[in-house]
Amino acid sequence: MTPQVPELPFELREFGPSAPWSYDEGTLSVTAGPRQDRFVPPAGEALDPASDAPRLLGTAPAGDFQLLARVTVEFAGAFDAGLLYLHIADREWAKLCFELSPERPTICTVVTRGHSDDVNSSVVEGNTVWLRISRTGKAFAFHASEDGENWTFVRVFALGDAESAAKAQIGFMAQAPVGEGCAVTWDNIEYRAYAPKDLRDGT
Repeated sequence: MTPQVPELPFELREFGPSAPWSYDEGTLSVTAGPRQDRFVPPAGEALDPASDAPRLLGTAPAGDFQLLARVTVEFAGAFDAGLLYLHIADREWAKLCFELSPERPTICTVVTRGHSDDVNSSVVEGNTVWLRISRTGKAFAFHASEDGENWTFVRVFALGDAESAAKAQIGFMAQAPVGEGCAVTWDNIEYRAYAPKDLRDGT
């Protein structure tokens, strides 16, 4: 049975490979399988149908929002990651990753418009960090935080047209692109039906 997260005002569905999703007392968890990832190389061909990773997603209500959570990753192999995921269409999606990239835990982002880009942001000490996805008007924003209170701006971008962006699916994903698996937990999950007042002031 697909776990539901009561902190979220929408139903979640599983996508990608079958995975052991579970929710218990405020903590969502999953383990990605060996060599599971979702990425379309910038210089590569179309996404290999076998290239995918477990996702748990739902359609956000209309209007601005924030989805935030504290993410803990049991890093084992290079590019293992736990992340928040944004889906517009099969070849239009984005992910805000807490990733071993490739030797140090790092905030990384990927925005896919046919092919994926790949951007490293700040290095993180330890295996826990806070992540946040926001929709603000027709745009989306990524932030990260060490304490869940003071947020560092990572990226703002548009994805899809206004109609498709308004129907975005959001949620959770784990990946282990080159390793044998990666266990991830999300807790302190929160949904806010408004965008940050200022994307760059730390709130």
